[in-house]
Amino acid sequence: QVQLVESGGGLVQAGGSLRLSCAASGSILSIFRMGWYRQAPGKERELVAAIGTGGSADYPDSVKGRFTISRDNAKNTVYLQMNSLKPEDTAVYYCNADVLLRTGVRSFYWGQGTQVTVSS
Repeated sequence: QVQLVESGGGLVQAGGSLRLSCAASGSILSIFRMGWYRQAPGKERELVAAIGTGGSADYPDSVKGRFTISRDNAKNTVYLQMNSLKPEDTAVYYCNADVLLRTGVRSFYWGQGTQVTVSS
């Protein structure tokens, strides 16, 4: 039905930057809220950033001022620009989308995850 494909993860030194992308494809009529989450080993998955259809964004204090979420509605794609990365940002990053299908069904979808590793 819907696939979310992430890209852009990798290994970076502390203080560096990475840009993640997540493209949604499938039988999509509309996408509402999109977000990025992360999960470090032994920890619960946590919200990193979320963005509404109009572009309003929310961030937890841990990333505010360093991460920026954006979206291209025409491409059904969400981005996460990560600057001033810290070793504690190391995790698998997942994108999430609230999707209205052409069938009229509305559901949440997850990407497969992309590893971000920040070395000290």
